[in-house]
Amino acid sequence: MDRRSFLKNSALGGTAAAASALAAPAYAQGKRTLTMVTSWGRGLAGVFDAAQKAADNINAMSDGSLTVEVKAAGELVGAFEVFDAVTAGQADMYHAADYYFVNQHPGFAFFTGVPFGMTATEMNNWYYHGKGSAMHDQLGEIFGLKSFLAGNTGPQAGGWFAKEIKGPEDFNGLKFRMPGLGGKALGKMGASIQNLPGAEVYQALASGAIDGTEWIGPWADEKAGFQEITKFYYTAGFHEPAAGLSLATNLDVFNELTPTQQSIIEIAAGHTNIWSLSQFLMNNSAALERLKAGGVQVLEFPDSVWDGLGAASQEVYDEFMGDELFAEIYNDYIASMKASSGWITQSTGTYRDQRDRILG
Repeated sequence: MDRRSFLKNSALGGTAAAASALAAPAYAQGKRTLTMVTSWGRGLAGVFDAAQKAADNINAMSDGSLTVEVKAAGELVGAFEVFDAVTAGQADMYHAADYYFVNQHPGFAFFTGVPFGMTATEMNNWYYHGKGSAMHDQLGEIFGLKSFLAGNTGPQAGGWFAKEIKGPEDFNGLKFRMPGLGGKALGKMGASIQNLPGAEVYQALASGAIDGTEWIGPWADEKAGFQEITKFYYTAGFHEPAAGLSLATNLDVFNELTPTQQSIIEIAAGHTNIWSLSQFLMNNSAALERLKAGGVQVLEFPDSVWDGLGAASQEVYDEFMGDELFAEIYNDYIASMKASSGWITQSTGTYRDQRDRILG
């Protein structure tokens, strides 16, 4: 499927109309202004920072030939409308979590996070030294996108709950916010899944519209204020052992840029990917201690819940394996994960266990 066929046959009417008010790309004396729409509320801890960092990197390295203007969710289009705005050519690039767009193609989930999937290190290995980047391109070309990883939250928490989760049955009827394939797996456990933009989650939790939510991890969750509403916090999640963020440029726009400008976007995204991961990991431990001091109960799911989530996740994967591209990405992703994890476990894993034992 090419981009024009996709656009012709997809329901972009409302979004495209909303996006049509966006200004056309600006040109002046060889200079170009690119509009970046994002899925993040302005100032949303970590994720908006990553979008702004990518833009700042591009602006600085291009020495004025490119200027990226960052628009938060809702300023030009809604949080989940950024994909359509860029594929339709009404914005130049987006910064988002690609698993928001699994309804466009389920393969997008692998470039954010999938149940029982890769850690951040394993994901970078696959993306930069395996076939990950090429597969991101292969998927993006269907929709007229050139995509790069441009952020990673690291391991995400299991989430905030109105009640303690003691067994798989406690998910039955639970109204819970979780995007991507993880949300589909939780739905198979009986939960009623809501896919809400980050900026809307606090109000939904506070009002009782949802019974629980995952967001990111201790630092971003504390900034969002979820500890003001509920005190049950599960720190290890099954759904996103690492969550990549993507910078995607309209492919026609990308091809119009000079090779130097294209390289600037690629390098800016790569730097942002590492910078963002470090930002989250640097802040999470201290934030977790503050949450504990504030009365939050830090919990872990029992084995029966993990087992149920594993079975449900496999059901989700099996449902999509009939899609040839999904199966191709899945098989390569799993093969790369297994290839990376052996050495990491036997080297870093053993070292950290011994270090923690000795240092206490």
